[in-house]
Amino acid sequence: MDRDDVSWHGYWPAAPTPFTAEGALDEDAWRALLRLYLRQGVHGVLVNGSTGEWFSQTPGERRRVTEIAVDEVAGRIPVVVGVTAYTPSEAIGLARHAAGAGADGALATPPPYVHPGAEEIFAFFAEVSSATDLPFMVYNWPRGVAADIGAHPGLARRLAALPQVAAIKDSTGDWLRMLNTVEEVAARVRVFGSFLHRRGLAALLELGGDGNIDGGGLGAPFAVPYYEAVARRDGAAARAWADRYGALSARLIRPDYSGVFASPIPQLKAAMSLLGQPGGHVRPPLLPVAGEALEGIRAVLDESGLTEALADEPEPAAEARS
Repeated sequence: MDRDDVSWHGYWPAAPTPFTAEGALDEDAWRALLRLYLRQGVHGVLVNGSTGEWFSQTPGERRRVTEIAVDEVAGRIPVVVGVTAYTPSEAIGLARHAAGAGADGALATPPPYVHPGAEEIFAFFAEVSSATDLPFMVYNWPRGVAADIGAHPGLARRLAALPQVAAIKDSTGDWLRMLNTVEEVAARVRVFGSFLHRRGLAALLELGGDGNIDGGGLGAPFAVPYYEAVARRDGAAARAWADRYGALSARLIRPDYSGVFASPIPQLKAAMSLLGQPGGHVRPPLLPVAGEALEGIRAVLDESGLTEALADEPEPAAEARS
């Protein structure tokens, strides 16, 4: 399998999982969020990733989140399911469920917490990616798992050569290291990284790369048209959309992917609540955002033009499901 076996590209939200105030999985809000993404024209969706709080869900809840996503999206955009786990057997069980549910792909980081070395990372992905026929996305997330694929020379290239691997999501905080990944593997597999800025545009147009998978999709009104402009090779339009996206994202997320006002997931869900979007509540150990931090987020939403942009969107038509 290689990059031409999938059409994955553009702007994808890494979707949050909505929970009620009491901590239950909010299935109605989850469906509403997926419908919002479809209306916004995103090019794919990642579920049960880090932003989806996979770490606070039971295995049964992770499976239910997957089933609802596949049902609600109904083939209109790719649904890739996060199967990150501490052991290969647990990740394989989730991947096999995703395949049976009709997902379009699976994704995992290296096992969290255990600080695996290069050979252990390779062995993990070789086992998990080969357990199903799904296209597989390798996720490099050093901040979350304390293991950096890019720190091991040649490892990204070895992973890209695995039979089921079709993409790498590189979320290192080191932008030049991410570009090294693009140079090393983009001819073989899709690469999702940090491209939603003017430097990223130059990379997309000249070096390679395929898209962004963005925590929550808050910036979709700016990021979707950015990638549409990139596809047209319309640099002027893409630069304008990148600047609007940057006026939002740079004031909420630091270059190392930490949040400015709070932890990234509570910050995201607070912003979605302020915008009337169905992000739901966080689960412990995460805590909700309140007070001055909440007012700071509100100011960013207003001053970036996102609140106004969303207000100008047409009201969704009534949706009926059989």
